[in-house]
Amino acid sequence: MAIDAAPGLKGGCQCGAVRYRLMGEPTGVNICHCRMCQKASGGPFMAFGGVRMSEFAVSRGVVSTFASSDIAERGFCGQCGTPLTYHRLGSDRVSVTLGSLDDPNAVEPATQLGAESSVRWLPRALGAPETSVEQWLARAKIQTVHNRQHPDQEA
Repeated sequence: MAIDAAPGLKGGCQCGAVRYRLMGEPTGVNICHCRMCQKASGGPFMAFGGVRMSEFAVSRGVVSTFASSDIAERGFCGQCGTPLTYHRLGSDRVSVTLGSLDDPNAVEPATQLGAESSVRWLPRALGAPETSVEQWLARAKIQTVHNRQHPDQEA
């Protein structure tokens, strides 16, 4: 059976150069606030869910890696830089970033790691007033945006 025809969650990078599929249900789904995750994402935390290495398949492109420490490597798209994976060396598991899933709502974090590095302002920021992208574009007087991002589903 072709990888693209197999059941499971799909995901990929922003530009579409890398696509992957999970053949198992992610477990250990978490948010990590550690400083390495903050630096790797450029954000206040990263969200991950893991499967066995045998349940993870790249269906297009190549995941580039960076050994962020002596115990782990992080996978990303070498073209657009999207963070994609976290793999603890010596483990038979790989975690994918939930934001790189075609449906980031498909799995929900159940735990938080690295709480000692959590940014103090996060709870207040998440309680701040909300604005949709459409509202922001209208206020900024931007009529159209030509999105170069790969769609969440294959054509």
